[in-house]
Amino acid sequence: MSDSPIFSLPMRVYFQDTDAGGVVYHASYVNFMERARTEWLRTQGYTNAGLMTTFGMLFVVRSLKLEYLKPAVLDDLLEVTAQVKEMGRSRLSLLQTIRRDGVLLTEAEVHLVCVDKEIFRPVRVPELLRAQWRTE
Repeated sequence: MSDSPIFSLPMRVYFQDTDAGGVVYHASYVNFMERARTEWLRTQGYTNAGLMTTFGMLFVVRSLKLEYLKPAVLDDLLEVTAQVKEMGRSRLSLLQTIRRDGVLLTEAEVHLVCVDKEIFRPVRVPELLRAQWRTE
């Protein structure tokens, strides 16, 4: 487990996030986690567009493993987290959770790859970002 800081974003469940029964649709959890990663990046001083402009790269999701433990429902206030687990040459692994009132609903491990914005080939995570996100 990483000792890197945990970023947390409160998020409300809206009607558009749910199925006909008012239960959060399974793909909505992926959207919630994407929003949390984007806002986590902002707290680090970057935007996705900024990464492309400043470093000529972006992060793309290579894979994710999601465990659905309990359902979220319409109007729930959720806490969505993101935490750097490990970093490779061009890979960044994050742990993400979704909780309601402290109860774990969903957890995921998300593997991102740093790619060149023009050719979408893996490139090394920029040293400036590596220094910010060290997990040791």
